[in-house]
Amino acid sequence: MTHLLEVSKLKTVFDSDTGKTVGIDGVSFHVKEGETLCIVGESGCGKSVTSLSIMRLLGRGGEVVQGKILFEGMNLLELSEKELDQIRGNKLTMIFQDALSSLNPLFTIGNQLIESIRAHLSLNRKEAKLRALELLEKVGLSEPEKMMKKYPFTLSGGMRQRVMIAMSLSCNPKLLIADEPTTALDVTIQAQIMNLLRELQNELSMSIVLITHDIGLVAEMADRVLVMYAGQIVEEATVVDIFYHPAHPYTQALLQTVPSIYDSEDRQLASITGSVPENYQDITGCRFAGRCPYHEEACDKPQNMVKAGNDHYSRCHKAEYIQQLFQVKEE
Repeated sequence: MTHLLEVSKLKTVFDSDTGKTVGIDGVSFHVKEGETLCIVGESGCGKSVTSLSIMRLLGRGGEVVQGKILFEGMNLLELSEKELDQIRGNKLTMIFQDALSSLNPLFTIGNQLIESIRAHLSLNRKEAKLRALELLEKVGLSEPEKMMKKYPFTLSGGMRQRVMIAMSLSCNPKLLIADEPTTALDVTIQAQIMNLLRELQNELSMSIVLITHDIGLVAEMADRVLVMYAGQIVEEATVVDIFYHPAHPYTQALLQTVPSIYDSEDRQLASITGSVPENYQDITGCRFAGRCPYHEEACDKPQNMVKAGNDHYSRCHKAEYIQQLFQVKEE
């Protein structure tokens, strides 16, 4: 497999009343062709900022100040807006958290789909309409002709999310970034949406970056997993290693908060004390140290990613010990 996307030492900052605030710091990872990469972590850890940095949709006040984003070998940070528009929405697309705010309430679904298709494909309005109908049917929306005439606020959350998926897939993208695509949806609709994404991925040979805080969704969808905390990647591994051989205390803490059908009746779910720190760029050592039960003096020094197994890396100097401790607890 070749790398479709390569992100290297990415640093993004935002303007604030007190100066520049760091959103993500030194983030590096890759996405292979045809794989599903999940990015997991609590709210405020930098998952969405990472995706918006890749798409160059940070908005006013946000800026990538360091690093590279290589998509098919091209550095997206060096492209003009015109050049970027040939890729963004075409080969590289994104599904946002809130489908209602992503769709214009003043225009019908059909109008928005057709305009999106015509912006990237050389089709006249009639051809674009046929393409829109085909997409709505593909994402499982019945009576696509009627759906084209409806406004976003008249649809359920699941329907709006399917419309967003249809819009994102209009040009058969090579990489789809899905930022919490099932937020606020019930578990039945969530399962339908994720099954749909998997079917479309197989059909189009598409890569997916799935951003979520739902560990169960990670187990179901991921090939590889990135665990983010306080603007950094703290662990990277295959989905099997993340669940059976986690090598960072934060990853273990996340796993211990999740219920299982195999739990004994007397098991009490754990909770992670404290919260994600603010202004974490001022923390010189491990950013999880203040919440970590294994904190020691060495944790107050900068932590580098260390090898914890085959294609498995952890930002913890005690990675091997942490792995062994988790296995003992599981037994």
